Amino acid sequence: MNDARHPVDKLVELMSTLRSPCGCPWDKEQTRKSLTPFLIEEAYEVVEAIEGGNPRELKDELGDLLFQIIFHCQIARERGEFDLNDVAEHSHAKMVNRHPHVFGDAQLETSADVLANWEEIKKKEEHRKRSSMLEGLPKELPALLKAHRVQDKAARVGFDWEKLDQVIDKVEEEVGEFRETLHTKDPEKMEEELGDVFFSLVNVSRFIGVNPEEALRKTISKFIHRFKYIEEKAAEAGKNLSEMTLEEMDRLWDEAKKKGA
Repeated sequence: MNDARHPVDKLVELMSTLRSPCGCPWDKEQTRKSLTPFLIEEAYEVVEAIEGGNPRELKDELGDLLFQIIFHCQIARERGEFDLNDVAEHSHAKMVNRHPHVFGDAQLETSADVLANWEEIKKKEEHRKRSSMLEGLPKELPALLKAHRVQDKAARVGFDWEKLDQVIDKVEEEVGEFRETLHTKDPEKMEEELGDVFFSLVNVSRFIGVNPEEALRKTISKFIHRFKYIEEKAAEAGKNLSEMTLEEMDRLWDEAKKKGA
């Protein structure tokens, strides 16, 4: 027998069954707060699948993320707040409103024009009465990504450097100020100046169109692969890493680099 229902409808009904009195004990116990870590985890797994370049894995991870969204919509439906259809309708209306250059008469020629207009539209939306355009970023955002978003929002209204050289000069200035604080041995001052170094480096990444969070994740992955190579070679030689000299480990590190690890 063919099931003619829409796949999303089937998933919504499945979620309703899981939360029903005769459903799954674990699913019935979940709350918005208890599900938050899973929502974040699934979002990161989607990112990892994108970076891996495997469409099958991406489809799988997007499905897991969709399931989390439907889970939250089911909880909202039980509370009489909204359901998945309400979310979709609201998103559709919002996106039409924020694209007046596509669905209206606005003339926006560049991506920069679109982003600047996007911020202006957001300010006018009734539920977004904020004193600053920098408000509203999720507290849970990783610091590098949040720095990137803050800088990007400020740049949309013209608060930005004109040339990459200026951004690089700012990095060098901040590194110099950080060096000076090292002599003070003041933990708070060192922390502040180191934060300024990170922030200026994020500005470089934004200026050249690189996602700092993604760049750092890739570097971490590269470090792990190369360090594992050192561990493997040490094991082959019957040594513990603690028994090896720094020079020996550096040599193996260079080998790993040459092998493309």
